[in-house]
Amino acid sequence: MFIEPFGVEIWMNEWETKCELNLAETCVESLKIEELLVLTGKNETDLSDLLDMKMTYGAIEGSDRLRTAIAALYEKQLPENIVVTHGTIGANMLVHKTFVSAGDRVISVVPTYQQHYSIPASIGADVHHLQLREENHFLPDLDELRELVVPDTRLIAINNPNNPTGALMDRTMLEEIADIARSAGAWILCDEVYRGTDQHGSGTTVSMADVYEKGISTASTSKAYSLAGLRLGWIAGPREAIEDVAIHRDYDTISVGMIDDYFAAMALENSHRLLERSQSITRNNLKVLENWVDSEPSISWIKPSSGTTALLKYDHPMSSREFCVELLKQTGVMFTPGSALNMEGYVRIGYANTPSILEAGLVRVSEFLKDLKRT
Repeated sequence: MFIEPFGVEIWMNEWETKCELNLAETCVESLKIEELLVLTGKNETDLSDLLDMKMTYGAIEGSDRLRTAIAALYEKQLPENIVVTHGTIGANMLVHKTFVSAGDRVISVVPTYQQHYSIPASIGADVHHLQLREENHFLPDLDELRELVVPDTRLIAINNPNNPTGALMDRTMLEEIADIARSAGAWILCDEVYRGTDQHGSGTTVSMADVYEKGISTASTSKAYSLAGLRLGWIAGPREAIEDVAIHRDYDTISVGMIDDYFAAMALENSHRLLERSQSITRNNLKVLENWVDSEPSISWIKPSSGTTALLKYDHPMSSREFCVELLKQTGVMFTPGSALNMEGYVRIGYANTPSILEAGLVRVSEFLKDLKRT
């Protein structure tokens, strides 16, 4: 089976260990286990619960405790509407493999995480892109979506909040997309890995699984919950969809690690505390980034409404890869080139890491931009 090389992952593998200041990171600043214990009201003695844990396979769909904690993140989902996966990347793969066959019509917004168009294309699906545009603040044009969604469209893949733009679809727009999908009987896969990082209000927008009867939502502990090291995600959706996914899941998962399940349950039972931390970091850091963008005449953007990343448009006659490689070599600062996201002329910045790293990195980028202007 041929599949397109994964642009972002190839870039990360090539450079992530060679930079000094990683402004390509997409997770909110990762937690130490000690910090997780403090946030959840635990201490080191609570880790003694692990000593009697037998290292066998865990509960196949995820422990009841974990699935109950995940279900509580939604308005309408029950534990039986949840199945646990190896990260959101595993969740997305399973949904595409379960619901897409050769010849099926699939609509995917772009830019987005490459899984959502490259996996169905590798299966032999008829994949159509719904391009997100700067003039629409990187929100989908619903008239274009209506034209793309013909009878018997199998699946619509969206990403909310969007990676890499930080655009956020509100409940009204999600309901409109659901109406469009309903007219064709299509499934909607909504990758919600950044859910909980909105810049305003409670920080958490409604989930597609709660909006649409054929809505499937994927997420994980990685981005908003700062626990990428657990490699733990999930799928939320109708019970019949979860049962179909389970058939495919048996071939590549069996169960997640019991220790991962344990810590994920601990974290998500205290999700409000973890999200308060994440929102504090993302909201304060975005103010820093906004001030920097305002001070740089060769940089423009659409300010993100959520998530941990932004697209920066640069005004210099070079490819995005050339820009990022030269930036790395001269300053040690790492961005992600827009070419890895099919968005040439832009670079992606991750702004949710340690504030001091963001601030130091932006100072170096400013010097780099001054050198570009001089030369």
